[in-house]
Amino acid sequence: MLSRALQHLRRHVVVYVVLFVALSGTSYAATAKLVRKNSVGSAQVINGSLLKVDLNKKATAALRGAPGLQGPLGAAGEAGAAGPLGPKGDSGGPGAPGQQGAQGPQGLPGSARLRSGPGAAGLATLHGGPDLVGIYTSATIGADALGLISYYDGTNGSLRVGHCNNTACTSAGTSPLDSDPAIILGWYTSLTIGADGLGLISYYDVTNGDLKVAHCNNVACTSASKSVVDAGPPGNVGSYTSATIGADGLGLISYYDVTNQDLKVAHCDNTACTTAIKSTLDSTGDVGWYTSATTGADGLGLISYYDNSNHDLRVAHCDNVACTTASTSTRDSIGDVGSYTSATTGADGFGLISYYDTTNGDLKAAHCSAPECTSASTSMLDGLADVGTYSSVTIGGDGLGLISYYDTTNSDLKIAHCDNVSCTSASPSTLDSTGIVGWYTSVTIGTDGFGLISYYDATNGDLKAAHCASSACAPHFRRR
Repeated sequence: MLSRALQHLRRHVVVYVVLFVALSGTSYAATAKLVRKNSVGSAQVINGSLLKVDLNKKATAALRGAPGLQGPLGAAGEAGAAGPLGPKGDSGGPGAPGQQGAQGPQGLPGSARLRSGPGAAGLATLHGGPDLVGIYTSATIGADALGLISYYDGTNGSLRVGHCNNTACTSAGTSPLDSDPAIILGWYTSLTIGADGLGLISYYDVTNGDLKVAHCNNVACTSASKSVVDAGPPGNVGSYTSATIGADGLGLISYYDVTNQDLKVAHCDNTACTTAIKSTLDSTGDVGWYTSATTGADGLGLISYYDNSNHDLRVAHCDNVACTTASTSTRDSIGDVGSYTSATTGADGFGLISYYDTTNGDLKAAHCSAPECTSASTSMLDGLADVGTYSSVTIGGDGLGLISYYDTTNSDLKIAHCDNVSCTSASPSTLDSTGIVGWYTSVTIGTDGFGLISYYDATNGDLKAAHCASSACAPHFRRR
């Protein structure tokens, strides 16, 4: 038994020693002193049994494992709503200048302007006699920026055109466009520039009583193709013609039907106006003398004319682009008024009409109050003598009306520069007083912004031109 006991002690001596130490007072004291209440030490914890909730914040913060590999990039989410606009930042400084571009082609030569007056209009004879060269003139500016003038050559009974050699039109090349020794043609010419950049001229064939049109073959109009637009016999049509270009780019021609005493209009079917649609606009009495056509701001034709039955100024406003019908009304009926009319569209988009007051011998103007010209204000512009025949109106480079006309009392060419857009008053000036000059005037505005006037010198039987030296075309105008 003793031997077995000794053998048991030898085998478990270590166990008994540990048990002795564990149950000794020193082990208990150490445990009581180092482990706080409600706490456990390492010896009391089973490996792997603690959870994160069992640890305090400090212990949790101290737990940091080695970082793992970065995961793949996820798909982009939808864009969020735009945030509010931030305050404007400071302007940046100027950038570095870029390289200079290549020089462009040289432009057409300009004309010098007199920056300080006074200066009179330049006068020039474009086509000398011997007789009746230059009546029924009509002037415009061609696609080459030079003046183009149609007129009647009374010596040869033909239609001619003058093409200015410079802006001031101190000289011109002239060309016959329609001539026949057996007939007289070329009266009542009216010239405009078509959508193709070439001249379009309406005129009257006196012998046959026809309305004719000449379409220039080149910018200088040295030749042209001719067409009969409204035939005469058994009737007589085509006097007092006036041509403009409609909103559709086609010619619109107003004229007088002599046989029926009506106002008529022809709307061209093509740019060359080889054919046209003809319409009667007013047949209430003897109407349609001294017609003048323009295209209003509404894109429709506006025609001023003289009512010979009632001696009134009347207007026709086209109902459509082709002007197959029109609304007609009387705009001035005080005395014998309305001959030698000329119509244009002002800077305000309303019609401006110059005309002659036969009763008082005055130059007058009517300013429409609407594109349709259903009403208008009328004003006397020059009444110091018997003035106002052969009037022609355009809008100057300053946006104000410019009217050329004949002073019957003094046999002079005169010009009136409107003082305002409505032309309730004007400043008149004499341009040419060298003989009996100023019949059949026609005014246009050159590329220099100054007026260019074609007219007839009755003393010498010549076609003449006057080039204004200022926008007001006054001899003592000073540009500040």
